[in-house]
Amino acid sequence: MTNRHESPAEPPPGPGEPAEVPLEFTAFCELHRPRYLSYARVWLTEHSSAATAVQQAFAEIAVHWRELMGSSNPTAHAWEILRGTVAEHSRRVTADPDRHPADDDLAVLHYVVGLAAPEIADVIGTDAASVAGRLRRTMLREASGW
Repeated sequence: MTNRHESPAEPPPGPGEPAEVPLEFTAFCELHRPRYLSYARVWLTEHSSAATAVQQAFAEIAVHWRELMGSSNPTAHAWEILRGTVAEHSRRVTADPDRHPADDDLAVLHYVVGLAAPEIADVIGTDAASVAGRLRRTMLREASGW
């Protein structure tokens, strides 16, 4: 007789694979995947390339998950991993040394992806007031160049 409350046997993890994905990591991925993907699609117009970059970023985040959780701002560190991964895939280079790529990212998240300052703050791991101020400075810098 079998016990119906026992879970079916699963194969053991392979070498280098985590035994179990932490619930917090799964929740983090579910929360951030749509926004990360929207951001990646701005720089990588081919949907499959954007999805690959985001998946690669999440794989890197998973490798460093425990370390990130011990840091003062895990979300900000995860965002930097995503930014770096997308930049590698897009091979984008900032031509103007006075430009701040992080501020450009805020503008992309706000004006292209359509996120409000509090949502951007959640994605990049900062406060909404900082995002609003940086967006204002970016808008003024762009307007002065017209």
